Amino acid sequence: MPDHAAADSRPTTRERVEGRVARLLRVIPGAWLRRLSRATPITIDGRTLDPHVQFLLHVRARKGTPGLCEPNPAAGRARYRREIAAMINSPTPVGEIHELTVPGGDGATLHARHYAPVAINDAPRPLLVFFHGGGFVIGDLETHDEPCRLLCLHANTHVLSVAYRLAPEFPFPCAVHDSIASLRWAVQHAASLGADASNVAVGGDSAGANLATVASLALAAEGLPVSAQLLIYPTTDSASRTESRARFATGFMLQARDMEQFGRHYLRREPGAMRDPRVSPLYATNLQLAPPALIVTAGFDPLTDEGTAYAAALQSHGVICLLYTSDAADE
Repeated sequence: MPDHAAADSRPTTRERVEGRVARLLRVIPGAWLRRLSRATPITIDGRTLDPHVQFLLHVRARKGTPGLCEPNPAAGRARYRREIAAMINSPTPVGEIHELTVPGGDGATLHARHYAPVAINDAPRPLLVFFHGGGFVIGDLETHDEPCRLLCLHANTHVLSVAYRLAPEFPFPCAVHDSIASLRWAVQHAASLGADASNVAVGGDSAGANLATVASLALAAEGLPVSAQLLIYPTTDSASRTESRARFATGFMLQARDMEQFGRHYLRREPGAMRDPRVSPLYATNLQLAPPALIVTAGFDPLTDEGTAYAAALQSHGVICLLYTSDAADE
């Protein structure tokens, strides 16, 4: 990362203080937070928003936080890095971490980070190839370092986090090409990472989950199927105006204006792109090739309905799929 970018990514004094407060909030009972903010619990369709998330949303609303890629993608990326860095006190320990490069699409070379679990015995552990979220516009290896560490530790698995190319500099289908190429490399080189070459999975959150399922279908069509997919609040249907997109358009972590800007930067208003299966995998005609899936949706999130719909579509094609919905907002 260039020096000016590294400087832009260092949290400000205010952001460091806000990060400490956010960490403190985790141990404060939710009822106390509701009294502090004088907020009524938010309950929709029988689900009540986690009080800690509700308090953070209350603080963000009072502060007037800008959109995720406002005033421009570069500023949004830097702010996202700073906010995440301020939230992390002590990174979760794992066995080893290695920086490397992997091939992307169109001859590109991508940065990647390999998290190895603590060795318990001589048996190789599975490998999870992870693509970060951020609307195909923001996010990187740093913003998703802690989630990858948690997956590595608690799943006792290798994790390969891949930094695919971002829009608007590299619009659709660059990220798709990168995800397919890097996943193909991981399947073919898992043993060189010390992982079980027969047990390679793919996953991601939000836009990264979209790339994960698109890449898994592409590799299955090539005869290189992966063992499973972990899809955390995936975007699977950009063509439909789902009920959750309308219901949670404002007031939560991911807002309609963010999604509109992400789509504009990524798709460049290409005719028909919204229904392209590489953008909206719900429209794929080969879902029967998909690997078993664990889909996690956030209960107060515009993407909830399409995650649920994708789980139903996989199940209708005979794919083993588990769906879990949390009472929180997409974070």
